[in-house]
Amino acid sequence: MIKKIAISGMIAALYAALTVALSPLSFGPVQFRVAEALTILPFFMPEAIPGLFIGCFLSNIAGGFGLIDIVIGSTATLAAAWLTYKMTNIWLAALPPVLINALAVGTYLGLITDTPVVYSILYIGISQAVICFCIGVPLCLLIASRTEIFDREMLARRKIKKWGTVEKKKTGANP
Repeated sequence: MIKKIAISGMIAALYAALTVALSPLSFGPVQFRVAEALTILPFFMPEAIPGLFIGCFLSNIAGGFGLIDIVIGSTATLAAAWLTYKMTNIWLAALPPVLINALAVGTYLGLITDTPVVYSILYIGISQAVICFCIGVPLCLLIASRTEIFDREMLARRKIKKWGTVEKKKTGANP
């Protein structure tokens, strides 16, 4: 239990630190929040769910868009993290953060920044897709193959193999 709380806390701290350190990229109707790569982690470990929520909550306090960003943005991250945990494969696991953030965050950011809502949804959706599919999925697969941080039983159930390994076909003749 202590280990899970510690991991959740580390994820929250990492998310918040990345978001705030890269704040010019992390906030606004056009954003590239690199910390969103971590939103794939619930697929591998449920303790990432509260960590992402708390990290997003703390980041949005620093972000300057006020209560709507703190409440709706963090709740969107919580919902996306829970759905990511429920997905059956890594590629489906990247969809909830993309879709939920595009719709929820894109809508309210469009409204509070006077950006056309459709454009804001597209901007957020495209940046989330790039971050989740091009950074988050490869990063999590690499971590899964190189460390013992993820539960091995969970990886086996999810059918995650080592990064870059290929199973060889057996032939009938031995050379």
